[in-house]
Amino acid sequence: MCENCNSNRPVRVRFAPSPTGYLHVGGARTAIYNYFFAKHMGGTFYLRIEDTDRKRYNETALHDLMRDLKWLGLQWDEGPGCEGDCGPYFQSERLDIYHREIKKLLDAGYAYYCFCSEERLQEVRAEQEKSHVPVTGYDRHCRNISREEAEARIAAGEKAVIRFKVPETGVTEFDDMIRGHISYQNELLDDLVLIKRDGYPTYHFASVVDDHLMGTTHVLRGDEWISSTPKHELLYKAFGWQPPVWCHLPVILDKNGGKLSKRKGAASVGDFRDLGYLPETLVNYLALLGWNPGDDREVMTIKEMVDSFTLERINPKSASFDEKKLQWMNGQHIHLCDDGMLKGIMKEGLVAKGIDLSKEPEARLDEIVKQLKPRAHFVQDLADMAVYFFVAPTTYDEKGAKKHFGEGSKEVATLVRDMLASIEDFKTPVIEKGFYDLAERCGHKVGELVGAPRLAVSGVTAGPGLWEMFELIGKEEVLRRIDVALPLMK
Repeated sequence: MCENCNSNRPVRVRFAPSPTGYLHVGGARTAIYNYFFAKHMGGTFYLRIEDTDRKRYNETALHDLMRDLKWLGLQWDEGPGCEGDCGPYFQSERLDIYHREIKKLLDAGYAYYCFCSEERLQEVRAEQEKSHVPVTGYDRHCRNISREEAEARIAAGEKAVIRFKVPETGVTEFDDMIRGHISYQNELLDDLVLIKRDGYPTYHFASVVDDHLMGTTHVLRGDEWISSTPKHELLYKAFGWQPPVWCHLPVILDKNGGKLSKRKGAASVGDFRDLGYLPETLVNYLALLGWNPGDDREVMTIKEMVDSFTLERINPKSASFDEKKLQWMNGQHIHLCDDGMLKGIMKEGLVAKGIDLSKEPEARLDEIVKQLKPRAHFVQDLADMAVYFFVAPTTYDEKGAKKHFGEGSKEVATLVRDMLASIEDFKTPVIEKGFYDLAERCGHKVGELVGAPRLAVSGVTAGPGLWEMFELIGKEEVLRRIDVALPLMK
C-alpha cells in the first residue's frame, strides 16, 4: 500500500459531506482527490453521509449532492445505493454504534457527563472574554462528578452531554502529509462534546469512530480541520486505535484572495453545470488547484490524472480560482468531445430556438459542428453560434456595422457578390481561390474583402472560416443575404 503509509492495509478513503447545502467547489475538490488517490492505489472510495445535525439536515441537499458527484464522474465504490460491508453509510443510522463506543470511553474514564446549561456556558464564555484569559472554552465544571452521581442524575431526568476528558498537560503531535509535523499543547484544547443532549454524536466523535470502524486508511480533508486533528488523535489514543494518515488540503480562494461564495459568483458544482461547463472540465481544473501531474500538462482526462496522482504533489499553498482559465479549459475539453455528442447538444439547442431541423442532412450538421467546435467555450455556444447557418440575420453587430458597412463597403461587397455569383462549383477551395483572385485584380488585400460579406451573411464579425461558412450556407442564400445588406452599406 503505503503513500506514507498505514501499515500494509489496502487504501480506503472517504468523502463524508453533511447534507445541509450545496456541493461547494472546495468540497468537490476534496472528493476528487480522494477518488483519484483510491483509484491510483487500487483502493476503495466510499461515500459516508454525516447527517447528525438534524436541525440543518436537508433532503434536497442530499439528493443534489449525490447527483453532482455522479455528474462529475466520482462514482463511489461503497455508500448509499452501493452498500458494502461497513454500512450503514448514513451516520443517523449508526446511533447504536456510537452509544456502544461512548460507553467504552466512559468505562475507561476518558469521558464524563456534563450537566451545564447553555446559559451557564454562555456566562463562562462572557466572563473569559471579559477577563482576557489566554485560553477560552469549557471550564471543566463537571469533570470530577462521579459516574454514579451522574447516572443517578440522569435517571432522575436531568439532561447531559458527554464530554471527552482531554489531558490537561503534555503535547499532542501528529504528522500531516502536506503540512509536515504539527504539535499542540494539550492545555489549549477544550473538553469537547462527544454526545449531544439529543443522543446524537458530534462530528468529532462520529468521524473518528466511523473512520476506524470503516477501515479508513487516509483522511484527505480541508485544512480548516487541522485544529480539530489533535482532538481526533487523542480520541484514537483513548480507544487504542491506529490513526489514519492525515492529509489536509489547501484552501481555494477567489481572484481577490477571499473565500469563494455564491455572493461573489458561482461557487457550487451545480452553478458551473448550469453555466455550461463540462464535468470533465471541472474535475480537471479543480484537480490542478493545488496538485500537479509532475510535468507541464494542463488539459487531462480523468484516467490521465488518476495515473499521475500522488499525495506528495499536493501543494500546501492556497490556490486561486480563475474563472477565465476555467472557461479556456472548457473550450479545450469541448475540442476533445465526440462530435456526435456535440451535434446532439447543438440540435437540441436549435430546436429549442424554434428552428426546424427535420429536413436537414446529417452530413451538413456534422460539418457545422466541426466548424464551430474550435470556437466554443460552452456547449450551449454551439447552438447560439449555429443559428445563422439556418436563419438569416435580422440585425447586425453594431460595432461591426460601423467598421465594415462604412465608406467604400458597398463597392467592395458588390465586387465580392459578383465574384461569388460567377462560381459554378460553390465549394470551399473554389470560393477561397475566388477571393484571392479578386484581391489581386482589384489591388486589395484579401482581409479587406471579407469583413462586409461576413457581417452581411452572419450578422456577426467572427466565426469559422469564411469560405467554409459560405459553402455550408449555400450560394443562393449567401447572395440573397448580401443583397439584403447592401442598402445599409456606404
